[in-house]
Order: sequence, then structure tokens, then C-alpha cells
Amino acid sequence: MVSGGLQTTVQDLGRFGWAHFGISASGAADSFALRAGNLLVGNAENAAAVEMTLMGAAFEFEANTVIALTGSDFGAGLPLWSAVEVKAGQTVRCGPSQAGARCYMCVRGGIAVPKVMGSASTHVMTGVGGRALRAGDLLPIGNESIRRPRGTAKGVPTLGSGALRTTDGPQTESFADELYRGAYTVSEESNRMGLRLRGPAVPSAAGHMLTEGAPLGAVQVPPDGQPIVLFVEHQTTGGYPKPANVISADFRRLGQLRPRDRVTFERVTIEQALRLLQQQEQWLYGI
Repeated sequence: MVSGGLQTTVQDLGRFGWAHFGISASGAADSFALRAGNLLVGNAENAAAVEMTLMGAAFEFEANTVIALTGSDFGAGLPLWSAVEVKAGQTVRCGPSQAGARCYMCVRGGIAVPKVMGSASTHVMTGVGGRALRAGDLLPIGNESIRRPRGTAKGVPTLGSGALRTTDGPQTESFADELYRGAYTVSEESNRMGLRLRGPAVPSAAGHMLTEGAPLGAVQVPPDGQPIVLFVEHQTTGGYPKPANVISADFRRLGQLRPRDRVTFERVTIEQALRLLQQQEQWLYGI
């Protein structure tokens, strides 16, 4: 690596099955972009790739290979959502984000770093699986390719600028509809553990709540009424009430939110959520 950017890490789809030990899955913040990039270069979907946040990194390649940049535009001068051949000695430089928070560089064969608990993902908050990348790091290429590279992905679904869609959470009945009436701003205090929102306070019924499991995308409301959307390195249990949960099809939008972005919420049914996820999966498997 020539430079490491702001927060550049190796990520795959995460480590699953360890929540009872308090270890959340972590993995790519925008798993849709990572999966698409791997499919474009001919990898297995779960191959490890490079995730860049807000400010991109620079990479010098020691061998000919094929890469794909997906997610947000980081001004690398290469087409997004396309399999591109790079030559030995070539340097790919990614700059600041043009829109959105994260860009993924998937390399044919995947990034061959040691797996911890079955995953190559970097859990930034704890250091499990490694650390943020920096200049001078050498990233070996693995053997995760399973088919020929594709060309350019057609009709990439847009992120859209509408409300984050949610289904009811386990404590929905303790809340009125204030969550769906206000507009919120993503706080500078947000990280891979949770997206902290600032806006109209969401009142909830007073009283003690027992700690329970907390899933990715859960919207928690602490005592100050300022919602927190649990993100990829979320705690596995929590004692704050949860009026809603962001649907799986909108997780990619969570991964692309930046500080000061505006957020609103819209309630949908389970049937609608499943239909939206099915449409997303159909596009991915059309690559």
C-alpha cells in the first residue's frame, strides 16, 4: 500500500455464530457493494476485499490482476461497478468520497489474510481480525476466484434519497409515531458500532427494561430520546427499547451514510421488506 486513507480495512461478510460470546458479525458496512464487486471479478461472494471510508487509499500492484471498485465514488479514475484489468507496477489512487461513505476494492482471488473465528473481517472497535491498513502494508492475493470475471454491472440499483424503511421492533407498542414524523441528522459521533442520530426526541414509556438481544439495524431509543441505529459492530445485547428495525434491503444505505446526512424513517410491512430484499438479490445474481 502506498497510503492507507482515513479508515481502510479488510472486510468480508463477517463472522457469524459468536454472538453468545458478545462478538458481533462485523464485516462490510455495505455488504451489497462487496458482494457485487466479488461477483464482478469472479470471486466467491464472501471473499475478503478492501473497505475504504470517507477518504480512499492508494495501492501499487506487483502482478497483473482484475479489480472492481463498488459502492461510492472515491475519484479513482476507474469505472465503478466494472471488472477492470490492472498491470504490474500500476498504482490505483482513491481520493475523498464524492458521495456516500464507503468504497470497496475487490481483487480477483480475494485478499489472503488470516481468518479469525472463520472470518477475515476487521472488527475496528476491538481489533479482532487485524487493524486499519497503512502505508507499507503488503496484501497478498488469494485463490477465491471461482469463475471468469464479468464486464460491467448493468442497471445498478440506486441508493435513493427517501426514508429508511423499517419494520416494527419488539417495543413498538411503547412508542407513539414520533420516530416517523421527524427528520434526523447523522452525528459526528457515529461509528461502526452505531449511527447516532440528532433531531426531535422520541419519548417512550418510563420503566425498567430487561437486557435482550440486539440485531443489526435495530433502532434503539436511549433515555435522551435520540435514536441510535445499531451498525455492523453493534453490541449483541442491550437494554434500550427498540421501536423499529431497518429492513435488510436498506442495510446498504446505512453503510453509505455520512456524518451530517439527513435521515427519516418509514414503516413498511414484513411482506414489503421481503419483496424489496428479493428484488435486490435478483439483481445481484444477474451479474
